[in-house]
Amino acid sequence: MPLASLSCAKTSDERSRRRLSPRSKGGDFHTPFWTDAKNHAAGKLNLITQVDERIARNDTRERLYHELSDGFLKWWNEKRRWQNEPFQVIPFSIKAQLPIREVGGVAKIENLLAVTIGPQSTDNQSNRLIYPYFSEDPALGGEAIRLGLWALAAALEQYSPNDLRLLDAIRGTSFGIADSPLRGNEQDLFARHYGALLREWRDLWNEYRPAA
Repeated sequence: MPLASLSCAKTSDERSRRRLSPRSKGGDFHTPFWTDAKNHAAGKLNLITQVDERIARNDTRERLYHELSDGFLKWWNEKRRWQNEPFQVIPFSIKAQLPIREVGGVAKIENLLAVTIGPQSTDNQSNRLIYPYFSEDPALGGEAIRLGLWALAAALEQYSPNDLRLLDAIRGTSFGIADSPLRGNEQDLFARHYGALLREWRDLWNEYRPAA
């Protein structure tokens, strides 16, 4: 289960509305958008042009595509100006799995934007590993930031916790440990929320599975 799915639990009324409404024609668009954003960071394409091309092929997500690209570019361009240092996008995929033994689950950590900051010829380099959050509502904040950062730090032990960031893509805002210090209860809270998601998934499966 990707970390971002922790924000996606729906109420019964919301599930009923989705069941009765026409099926969306948009499909999964977060993954291709994030691929485009990472390629923009690596200098492989222009995100604005790429988003326009995707919208031309399928305009059902036009508003969200623009909000995501505007938020990402605001964050990316501001961070580059503040740091004013050379950077390189790490070319290989960084991923990990975090067992949630309390409930017999696994949280997948994958598809990060990973950047090395500083001159390649020196030892004074640092990493930034950025995990995206795409939802319009709610904004990423409070407990969710702490749980996300805890999970990243627990799964990616080979990196410093100070290297880790959560990015609220639509709002163009990122968060690190310095912004939301951990309190020590994150593992218990994460397991509790994960268990609640598993129970909801089982309820949905029993409610919507095809009749035998």
